[in-house]
Amino acid sequence: MSLIISDASERSVWDEFITSHVEANFLQSWDFYEFHLSRGKKIVRRLVYEGEKIVGAYAGVVETAKRGTYMAIAGGPILDWEDKKLVKEVFEDIKKQGIAAGCVFVRVRPQLELSDKSLTLMTKLGLKKAPMYLSVEYAGILDLSKSEEEILAGASQGFRRKMRKALKNEIEITAETSDEAIEEFCKLEKLHAERQKYVAFSNDFLSKQFEAFREGNEVLIYTAKKDGKVLAQNFMIFYGPEASYHYGVSSELGTKYSAAPLLHIEAMKEARKRGCIRYNLWGIVEPDEKSHRFYGVSEFKRSFGCTELKYTPAHDLILKPAKYQLTKMVETARKKVRHV
Repeated sequence: MSLIISDASERSVWDEFITSHVEANFLQSWDFYEFHLSRGKKIVRRLVYEGEKIVGAYAGVVETAKRGTYMAIAGGPILDWEDKKLVKEVFEDIKKQGIAAGCVFVRVRPQLELSDKSLTLMTKLGLKKAPMYLSVEYAGILDLSKSEEEILAGASQGFRRKMRKALKNEIEITAETSDEAIEEFCKLEKLHAERQKYVAFSNDFLSKQFEAFREGNEVLIYTAKKDGKVLAQNFMIFYGPEASYHYGVSSELGTKYSAAPLLHIEAMKEARKRGCIRYNLWGIVEPDEKSHRFYGVSEFKRSFGCTELKYTPAHDLILKPAKYQLTKMVETARKKVRHV
């Protein structure tokens, strides 16, 4: 039977298919692309039909840059990677959509565990390894079929010590979807960025992302307070099989009182209630990458006793080879400067 690929138009149809796949997370959710639309971006959302049955999907956002327009497909496509015909036709459609959008290249970071087989497949599809990452490629994962006690037992002694300290400090934890919660998060994120020496997200970026996920009841801002003062906050997304630790920020007091572990424990409780099977702590780096700017936070995430998952890294489908060379040079240099 021939395949038909067309634009998606219904949130319920889209999310039902995406969340039926155990590997999926919010990167291919309907609301993530509503967020991109709210910021004036062009998006594509494509469904693959075999008869009346949906057998594949992918969503991408068109990004404009001085070095050239490109399309980013993070965490997708979602399909059966063993079905060679399906994979081939989906990537042919991706190419067509990229050309129609005037892209220099399409960057794909599939929701596919890294292996020799996955890298060979990228090569066979005509893709080249990207000079820069697209979303997280190396993540810390916790199995939510384990109880809180089992997770704590597998955590490091340092983590358990922080937990005991936090519990003694009588810290209040709340989970909200209010406008006030995201406003507070934006303020703390700026202070956190100043302290950690990175460029903070804009209020518009964070607020619109929050609003998009709030529409689908997929987000909560967790806040830890002591004596009315904010210690730390986590921006959590719950989508299908996965709970995602999207962003986390803290104050200097938060470090003093070891507030962060409590936020995660509370979010895991909510994730289990929603039927999530895993808790994604997101980006980590190799243990020996001590000069990497994410080394410190990676060690904190490892203290949970997480399983380390490597996704197939971002690959580029090059549509305009001459212009692509500029992208490659700029991104290679930028990666070195940013220590990422």
